[in-house]
Parts: sequence; C-alpha cells; structure tokens
Amino acid sequence: MSIVGLALLVLGIVLIAVGYSRAAPAWRRYRQLTAQDANVRRYEQWRGGVRGDEKTGASVAMDVLRRRARLWGLVAVGGFVLVFVGFVLR
Repeated sequence: MSIVGLALLVLGIVLIAVGYSRAAPAWRRYRQLTAQDANVRRYEQWRGGVRGDEKTGASVAMDVLRRRARLWGLVAVGGFVLVFVGFVLR
C-alpha cells in the first residue's frame, strides 16, 4: 500500500470519527426538540387554541442543530470517500 493511500485511509477514518461524534449529539437533540414541538401542537389542537407562526427559541435551536448535524454528517461522508479513494490508490 502506498503512503498516499495509507494517509488517505487514516485521514478518512479520523474524519468519520470526528464527523460522527459531532453530528450524533446534535441529531439526537434535534429529534427530541421535534418530538416536543409535535406534542405541543397536538395539545394546542386538542385544546382548540391557535398557535402562532412566529419564530420561537425552540425553532431557532432546531434550525441550528439541523445545520450542525448536516455539516458534520457531510464531514463523515467525506471521510468515507477518502477511505474509498485510499483503497483504490493502493
């Protein structure tokens, strides 16, 4: 295996680990906030109240967490690509 291929493998594995370790907690918290928001909607429908369309702190947090999960997920995908290229270049 060439040095370039080995370097790509190592870099890819590092990117996968870092990407997953940063994306997973953000994605879990995003799913929790989404479930909580759905519960609030169901309660307000049951109660008969109308919910406003304005931005809330939770909706801003969900946007931030979704972006963070996407970004680090793409880093992990880039790591998978580097691992694949490292195997091809051996």
